[in-house]
Amino acid sequence: MGQRLRVLFSSLFSSLFSSLFSFLFKSHRNLSVTFIIVGLLCLPFADLVIYQVDPWQELSRMGQGIMQPSFPELSILADSVMITVAFALIAVSGAAFLGLILALFFHSRSVRIFSASIRSVHELFWGLIFMQVYGLSATTGVLAILVPFTGIFAKMFAEIIEQQSPVPNSTISPQADRCSQYLFSWLPQAWPQMVSYTRYRFECALRSSTILGFIGLPTLGFYLETAFKQGQYDEAAGLLLSFFILIASIRWWLNSRWVPAYLLIPCYLVLAFIALPDSPQVYGSSLLQFVTHDIWPKALLTGDVGASIDWYQHQLLDIALPALWQTLLLSQLALVLTGLLVLLFYPWASQVFFPKKLSLMRGFARTLLLVLRSVPEMIFAFVFLLVFGPSGIPAVFALALHNAGLISYLLMRHSQQLTLRADSSQGLNQYFYEVTPRVYPHFLSLLLYRWEVIIRESAILGILGITTLGFYIDSAFEDMRFDRALFLIVIAALLNIAVDSFSRKVRAAS
Repeated sequence: MGQRLRVLFSSLFSSLFSSLFSFLFKSHRNLSVTFIIVGLLCLPFADLVIYQVDPWQELSRMGQGIMQPSFPELSILADSVMITVAFALIAVSGAAFLGLILALFFHSRSVRIFSASIRSVHELFWGLIFMQVYGLSATTGVLAILVPFTGIFAKMFAEIIEQQSPVPNSTISPQADRCSQYLFSWLPQAWPQMVSYTRYRFECALRSSTILGFIGLPTLGFYLETAFKQGQYDEAAGLLLSFFILIASIRWWLNSRWVPAYLLIPCYLVLAFIALPDSPQVYGSSLLQFVTHDIWPKALLTGDVGASIDWYQHQLLDIALPALWQTLLLSQLALVLTGLLVLLFYPWASQVFFPKKLSLMRGFARTLLLVLRSVPEMIFAFVFLLVFGPSGIPAVFALALHNAGLISYLLMRHSQQLTLRADSSQGLNQYFYEVTPRVYPHFLSLLLYRWEVIIRESAILGILGITTLGFYIDSAFEDMRFDRALFLIVIAALLNIAVDSFSRKVRAAS
């Protein structure tokens, strides 16, 4: 009887949940309203207090520095730029190669779980882990980017292959194994898309390489953080300008029109390895000690089951759940603000609303979007932290501005592909009744895709002192509590996997 009641209640709960899920997310309007309501409900619980006495004074000093940028010594600037590029180039090359191999076996559940596990941990967290073994070395910088990017490449390459036409594959002998089909049918079709995506990931890797400087690696981010902390905003502006130039110039120095890619990339890789800083020798015993002893609680190593359960219970209830709650609050607020900013930004950059070839407004808007999507969230957050203090405001603003810049750019390009009627309305009527309703499904899809990224970035912003998961992870590493750090990193990874899965279901339902 009791078992039947449990089955009945379980079935009833599942049915109610499915009905509620279907109602909330079955349409674009319901989805938008749901996220807005959730964001409003988060407002009273989030730490949004301004702790600075006079934030406008700090903003004015920053503005003066931006208007009069200065650059550090040429040797320092050149070394930091070369190390930033070297970390990104070597990591992306290795990750793309490993991703190609994993994509071949992505139909395997174990490979998919492995890929999801490594990509769900942010590069900064990987950097903190590898730093305990390899120190502030080139090995730490490369591996911190290579490991999560391998999981990302595996997933994306597998999805690109799935989208290819099955017709060429039918010309291959039925006796051919999967590897032969992969090499001679799927890969040649998918290669142009793979190359294009790899170029995009390289740009992402440059941003990741830069922010690794916030944990001490000698990239551009290290000197940026130092300049901001010392109040040298003119030098910080010069470093940011150097970073913009680096990102904007990729199309020229990574162009294979003049030199074939099979010659260009190996040459760059050789130069990248030369530019790497020296790495200290790491003994196998140190690595073994860290993997088998340091990252596990003492009670678990001694076999004390009761004490182990108490330890994990304490970490979960007293540390992980409060940090998780704050991470979710800030990420939801950032998600809603991102959506509002995208709807505000994208029309100013679109040729639909400003059709003139030399439109000053469109040029300014596109430059602004370039800056917003190029600057990593960590740098935005650090700047806002100096202005507003260590509350949730820097995290929300930083996440919203960066993601709004990226999504607005993509939505702007999508809007320019629309075919409008000759007698279509103009101005606000065109925005509200002609263009926005047609791009809105694509807008929601992009927003949901970035949801998981916003969660990941919310967690790592804790390294700056904001009380998200990253704050407690960074504190655990500083206190040499590697067992606690690993546990919290696993919690952060599980959160990212859960949000990614939930967002896929929402996209499918809507």
